[in-house]
Amino acid sequence: MKIHSLLSAALLALLLSQGEASAQFGFPRMNRDSLDALTNADHANMMKQLGISGLRPGRDGYSTDPAIGANYDEQIANPYLNYPDPLVTFDGRKVKNSKMWFNVRRPELIKVFEDEFYGHIPANVPGVKWQVVSEEKKMVGTTPCISRQLAGVVDNSSYPQIDVTIQAEIVWPENAPKNIPVIMEFGFIMGNMPMRMPMGPNAGPQRKPWTEQVVERGWAACTINPTSFQADGGHGLRQGIIGLCNKGEYRKPTDWGTLRAWGWGASKLVDYFESEPQFDAAKVAVEGNSRYGKTALVAAVFDDRIAACFPSSAGKGGTAPWRRFCGETVENIASSGEYHWMCGNFIKYAIDPYSAADMPVDQHELVAICAPRPVLVSTGLFSADKWQDLIGMHMTARMASPVYDLVCDGGLRGDTPEIRTDIFPGVNVGLTGGRLAFRNHDGGHEPGPNWPYFLDMFEKYVVKGQK
Repeated sequence: MKIHSLLSAALLALLLSQGEASAQFGFPRMNRDSLDALTNADHANMMKQLGISGLRPGRDGYSTDPAIGANYDEQIANPYLNYPDPLVTFDGRKVKNSKMWFNVRRPELIKVFEDEFYGHIPANVPGVKWQVVSEEKKMVGTTPCISRQLAGVVDNSSYPQIDVTIQAEIVWPENAPKNIPVIMEFGFIMGNMPMRMPMGPNAGPQRKPWTEQVVERGWAACTINPTSFQADGGHGLRQGIIGLCNKGEYRKPTDWGTLRAWGWGASKLVDYFESEPQFDAAKVAVEGNSRYGKTALVAAVFDDRIAACFPSSAGKGGTAPWRRFCGETVENIASSGEYHWMCGNFIKYAIDPYSAADMPVDQHELVAICAPRPVLVSTGLFSADKWQDLIGMHMTARMASPVYDLVCDGGLRGDTPEIRTDIFPGVNVGLTGGRLAFRNHDGGHEPGPNWPYFLDMFEKYVVKGQK
């Protein structure tokens, strides 16, 4: 099992141990062997559609054998020196101003990321009706709050065999006025109680929960459970919202993957906030860690209503470059363990003669699409985030910075003038002086230590609207 798959395995083990598995969220109740069989069949079907007979193997995060183990040697971590320029169009024109960025370059980048990486949301996605399941008063830290459990029931009249419901919880201070900002996290809610994602042995020390920090500022904290409406595995691609739209059939190569589906769920919550005077839908931020860090970034890229983004330890498919040979690889993501995050077309980059160098885009351009909205690219200590490639995540932020400078003069800036942005800053040295920020904290594979920095950014640029 690869390191990046540990979180899914931990969650699955927890659900199976409680006799719930995915049945709690409308997915079939099955044992691990059955889930693996469904995943392998789905992965094989997609490869057949693409005319692919085999993939290059991914790297083993546990092995010390250089032939099969993950690489962490910076001397060989950059086999591809040429990265696509986000400010040069596919036909070779230099992007000279914001108008050309928004009208020409940004749309063509979005199209490629849809076609080749994350997939298209189908035109027939049914509507969502939000219901308040329960509402109660409770303490969040020392703040008296109102907690509301939500269910977004998806219209399944086109295919009644599949039920889909988005599960979410939102809490806000009792004495809060109307029209308050919302911070949304991709996480878990079980038994009407938010559940921390299992962090493993490299987690940092326990810190004040993000929800407490948010409500102390007078804002709302929302947790959305992505696996309530789309399972985290290939076994669920014919169920959930993807399966409902496909009427239980296999995906086509350009159909949306799980990251895009999870991001769709966040967009449906923004719809809900637009209908509720308690919340300000123009001031919504998204955050996630690891695979949910990827999700947070994807959600923000494809929904301009999301005002800020905090992708934590997001790695490959999120904030780490594909062209880096460090930690997780293209081949790992294309394997049966993780391919479901992406659209089927992505798999072809893991077969000979193709490689990451053949990709028309890289992840710095995904981050750049968010400009001028605030984004904090977050990483933890090397011991915890080496698989996610923390050096590469800094490179992504650095290469996206020229777009932010062009659009809003908000690219990477050191916390103090003498801090350089072109080299890795080190632990707890912040590059948080602009709308695009990077910070490598002293914790584990988690967002915890960087929450205050992101909330400060959100308050400065979104709540107060500073330039």
